[in-house]
Amino acid sequence: MNSITERRAIITGASSGIGKATALQFAKAGIHVALVSRSQDKLETVAAAAKKEGVCAGVYALDLAKVSSVREEMAAIAADFGPIDILVNNAGIGYTGNLMETPLSDWQRVIDLNLTSVFQCIQGVLPQMRARQCGTIVNVSSIAGKQTFPGWGAYCVSKFGLMALSQTLAAEERAYGIRVTSICPGSVNTPIWDSETVKADFNRSAMLTPEVVAQVILQTVLLPEQAVIEELILVHTLGTL
Repeated sequence: MNSITERRAIITGASSGIGKATALQFAKAGIHVALVSRSQDKLETVAAAAKKEGVCAGVYALDLAKVSSVREEMAAIAADFGPIDILVNNAGIGYTGNLMETPLSDWQRVIDLNLTSVFQCIQGVLPQMRARQCGTIVNVSSIAGKQTFPGWGAYCVSKFGLMALSQTLAAEERAYGIRVTSICPGSVNTPIWDSETVKADFNRSAMLTPEVVAQVILQTVLLPEQAVIEELILVHTLGTL
């Protein structure tokens, strides 16, 4: 694997929250970052901050909800910014609602963005990693991928599916020198709680911060290449989920 200063990463959902914090942590560690999100303007702001750390930062506005084109678009990003050493699949959507009242369109939207788009991001980048016989893929899941919560049905199903995807991928790609990690944080104080699809009244001051999660992601990808943390549950020291 390349030296730290030569490593290149793609980070989805990089315009805010965990993705933004991860991009800045990577930049401080000398990792070049390709930033993916829907918002060109927000990405430009993150890229400018990353470049101040002396790394390259590419901006790629992409709507991952349009799953039919994600694989091709991600392959193009990998070809343009590569060679890619690290893929952080962070983009996702929060959703609350009892299963009985969840419209099929909402269900599909959650599954598409939280699971299918990740699958397509992986397929877009994986051939390059296989060809080089190295790479690290980090899938940002959730504590909701390990246990269920009433009123979060579609979200939990998407995150349980992401855990299965990660575990299967890890087993299949180990022979190619590719590491796969699932990060399962408890509640994190991000803009997800302000979105129109989430109706929850939690104490955000007691949540994990995006910066803490980003530090853990960075430490995970900087492990010696002979080691991998395949699954990590991250909760606040107060035990708050």
